[in-house]
Amino acid sequence: MKVGLFITNQQHLDTDMVAALEEQCVMVRMARDRGWDSLFSGQHYLNEGNNQQLQLVPLLTRLMAEAGGMTVGLGVLLINLHNPVYVAETVATLDVMAQGRLVFGVGLGYRGVEFDAFRVPKGQRVQRFEECLELVKRLWSEEAVTHESETCKLAGVRMNIRPLQKPHPPIWIAANSDAAVRRAARLGDAWFINPHSTTETIRRQMVLYRDELENAGKPFPRELPVIKEIYCAKDRRSALEMGAPYLASKYKDYARWGQDQAMPADESFDQGFDDLLRDRFVIGSPEECYEQLRPYWEEFGVNHIVFRTHWAGMPLDTALASMRMISDELLPALRKA
Repeated sequence: MKVGLFITNQQHLDTDMVAALEEQCVMVRMARDRGWDSLFSGQHYLNEGNNQQLQLVPLLTRLMAEAGGMTVGLGVLLINLHNPVYVAETVATLDVMAQGRLVFGVGLGYRGVEFDAFRVPKGQRVQRFEECLELVKRLWSEEAVTHESETCKLAGVRMNIRPLQKPHPPIWIAANSDAAVRRAARLGDAWFINPHSTTETIRRQMVLYRDELENAGKPFPRELPVIKEIYCAKDRRSALEMGAPYLASKYKDYARWGQDQAMPADESFDQGFDDLLRDRFVIGSPEECYEQLRPYWEEFGVNHIVFRTHWAGMPLDTALASMRMISDELLPALRKA
């Protein structure tokens, strides 16, 4: 079992972003020194409401300097907002900088303001996602690439900067809806299982994922990752007191942004936190967290869990307290699992 850290790069508007970046470096150094395996962060543009966010690629580049031998990952890059040549050269550069320890996590996105800003019309979002991913792989492997579409014109070009990993870094595709899960099976090396859905939804979608892998003639992935929202403390009451206010605020933002509209119809964030928490987030003592996570490896075959235990507004000491508890008590148990 591998264990990763998901760094929250979203902060409130009154946050000193220089100080916040240093706090993120502190969290990465703790994860590195405590034997965590990987480091991820995510991407959004034009944050709404009381939020601001550093951009993923430069942030991840900065954090690499603190990560030592940890795997680093894009979790995820919204590739259909970008030109395929930019994506291919940028990710190849990151793989070189990471010395071949990079995960290429990609996603479709769901926010209209982002699609509008990059002029991605409705009805073309999936098409552009698939086109970009296919072109990126071709640019990494072919001697001459020719292609013409609304987003890119290439006439027999060869991209000389290529990833260290051959044929390419692992491609993990984030997916929320049933159609996206099937797409992840067809096009990716692994489904990057989301933190938003209940265990029951993941259980149902895992059947779809396995069926689509079989239809595509692909084996079950050697590495199956999931992101989980977690706060770990001495007991459940303490974990709720320390972590729940910040996690609840995060999911209010998701609800305003329409994240749940990209999910199955029975997954709604328009509910009280107690209901939202049930069968979705990992909250409690190390023993309770272990039991809440158990279905992911016993039933689903997950062997890489990426933990997010810090959300906008949470003090550094509060995040570090959960990380220490995970490191000292939960991580050893997960290694045995």
